[in-house]
Amino acid sequence: MDLSPVSVRHRPATRLPQLLGGLVLYGVSMALMVRSDLGLDPWDVLHQGLAQRVHLSFGTITAITGITVLLAWIPLRQRPGVGTVANVVVIAVAVDTALAWLPHLSALAPRIGLMVAGVVLNGLATACYVGARLGPGPRDGLMTGLHARTGWSVRLVRTGIEVTVLATGWLLGGTVGIGTVLYAIAIGPLAQLFLPWVAYRDEREVMISDPAR
Repeated sequence: MDLSPVSVRHRPATRLPQLLGGLVLYGVSMALMVRSDLGLDPWDVLHQGLAQRVHLSFGTITAITGITVLLAWIPLRQRPGVGTVANVVVIAVAVDTALAWLPHLSALAPRIGLMVAGVVLNGLATACYVGARLGPGPRDGLMTGLHARTGWSVRLVRTGIEVTVLATGWLLGGTVGIGTVLYAIAIGPLAQLFLPWVAYRDEREVMISDPAR
C-alpha cells in the first residue's frame, strides 16, 4: 500500500486559510531569527539594516520593501494574486507582533534554539503559502519575472538578487552569521520536505496521481 503523502488540501475553501496561516508562521519565523541574533536570511538582513537606519519597525520596513519590489513587477509584466498582497500585509503585522512578545536573550544555547526553530518554521511556512497557489510573494515574483524577461536561469537570477540584498543589508548593519548560512543550506530541502503535505491540487491533478479516485 502506498503511504506517500497525498495532499488533502485540494478543496478551494482550504486555500485561503492555509495561505494566511503560512504567512503568519513566516512572520513568526522571521522574528525568531531576529531574536536569535545569529544571522538572518538575505532579505531580512536588508530589512534589519534599513530598519536600523530609518528607525522604523522591522515589519514596516518589510512591507515597504515588498511594495517597492511590487513596483518592479510593472516592467516585468508580472500579475499579483491575492497571496501577493497578503504576503506584504500579513507578514509585516506578524513579525512585529512576534517581536513584541519575544524577549531579548543573551545566553547562547536558547539563541541557537531560536535560530533552528526559525529556520524549520520558515520551511514549513514557505511550503504552506507556496502550496496554496494563490500568487507568489513580491520577492519570488521578482525572481520569476527577471527569469522570464532575461532568459537567465532561475538559479542565476535568484543568486544575483540574494547576493545583492545580502551585501547591501550587511553594509547597512544587518546581522550576517551562522543563521544566514544555515538558512541558505536548509530552506530548500525543508520546503521540499513539507510541500507534499500542504500543496493544493485541483481535482484533475488528484485523478492523475490517484486513479482509484
